[in-house]
Amino acid sequence: MLSIIIVNYKNPPLLRLCLTSLVRNLSKDFPYEIIVIDSQSTVETRYVVREEFQNVSNKIKLIPFEKNIGYTRGVNEGIGVSSGKYIININPDIVIQKHALEQMTAFIAAHPKIGLLGPRLLNFNDTTQQSCFRFYTPLTILYRRINHLPFASKILNKFLLKDKNFKDPLPVDWIMGSALLTTKEAINKVGTMDEQFFLYMSEVDWARRFWENGYTVLYYPCASFYHYHKRESKGRFGIFDIVIKRETRLHFTDAFRYFRKHGIKSTLSGNKPGS
Repeated sequence: MLSIIIVNYKNPPLLRLCLTSLVRNLSKDFPYEIIVIDSQSTVETRYVVREEFQNVSNKIKLIPFEKNIGYTRGVNEGIGVSSGKYIININPDIVIQKHALEQMTAFIAAHPKIGLLGPRLLNFNDTTQQSCFRFYTPLTILYRRINHLPFASKILNKFLLKDKNFKDPLPVDWIMGSALLTTKEAINKVGTMDEQFFLYMSEVDWARRFWENGYTVLYYPCASFYHYHKRESKGRFGIFDIVIKRETRLHFTDAFRYFRKHGIKSTLSGNKPGS
């Protein structure tokens, strides 16, 4: 069975769209459960899950929290109550396509050395989003906010895997946490996400730990999801966003924790497949 974990935070319209795509596009004979972790739960969100999807109420679990528990803890809470052999966490801004989840589940089942599997993410005009990367370095964090500097392009091109072909499955350092498929067996070995990261960097840290435990992190463009992507931590003022945007401050705080945990030297890319 596949456990689908959705961490929602005050976004009933997108959650409704996500759930609708799941219910419509998953095969009726495909065993799955949906676990909605509702962070700082609202009446509207609870209504969407409990009333609008009554016809599949036996497949959906709603776990509301009064406070905003963050993405990382939300994923872990979902893992803790999941029943599936396979587990995918998807953001509520994801819209799946028909058979995509079945295809991904079959692929990871046939390749037990894959620890994390990420699909191709599409904009709603069918262009491909960047969703896999090399590991961060401190300079990567800085240059993504002041990318107009001429000497930043070389480092950013390396981070963005500009030297790779994304048409075929590709081992990569890490995959965006908007959609990540794994197995219960792998989680039992690697552990759940590190909750010192509130919102950002947890999928980067998790991917590093999967690599360290002998698993592969694979970008899988054969399956595609639509993704309403918005970089919440990036504003119009580059490095000065840290003063005016809460999301930017969270990003820098989680990045500091990531480098403190792994050390600056150990975060330099080049020692993993896909680097």
